[in-house]
Amino acid sequence: MAKEAQRASYARILIVTEGSKTEPLYLEEIRVAHQLHSANVEVQPGELGTAPIQVVRYAQQLFEQGDLYKGIRPKSFEQVYAVFDRDDHDSYFNALSLAQSLDGKLRNDDRQAVRFQAIASVPSFELWLLLHYEDIQAPIDRDEVMARLKQHIPAYDKGAGGAFATTRVRLETAMQRAQALAAKFNAYTDPEPFTALHELVELLTTLRA
Repeated sequence: MAKEAQRASYARILIVTEGSKTEPLYLEEIRVAHQLHSANVEVQPGELGTAPIQVVRYAQQLFEQGDLYKGIRPKSFEQVYAVFDRDDHDSYFNALSLAQSLDGKLRNDDRQAVRFQAIASVPSFELWLLLHYEDIQAPIDRDEVMARLKQHIPAYDKGAGGAFATTRVRLETAMQRAQALAAKFNAYTDPEPFTALHELVELLTTLRA
């Protein structure tokens, strides 16, 4: 049966990630844990490169053109999210601007305006995981984030699965800490610590509510 025929009644969401393993595995874990239909929540690593601007452009391309090989029909989503890190990427701020310019401008197959949002982390995705264990308030580089995360999850490694299962008992704490950071900083206030992942995680964990 085609994905379209299996689609559930809640919103159709496309998520494109910078990372090819860590982020998609984490988000896919959430999708499975919350029994979200794969026809409604599509998680794909970017295929144009790992620079933020390439992640946003691939998200736009995948939305507009679809990918029949992946079972993705053109314009078949209500919401599109591009997940990427600040890191040392030259195109970071351009990617934020491009995503903002696309928000509400694209139309889907129901002729609805589509939400298009960047889900950025400063400095990296692992900050979101670290917030489950520590209340980070000051600038911190990605190597320090990883070192401190490994103090809490010794087996953690980029590309390894199980991050959601390992951290979910502390999810509410991480949400509160990320929200507190978002009240002071945003994706543009580099190098201050920030992640918008709490918004995406909250969406996925409440989509069927």
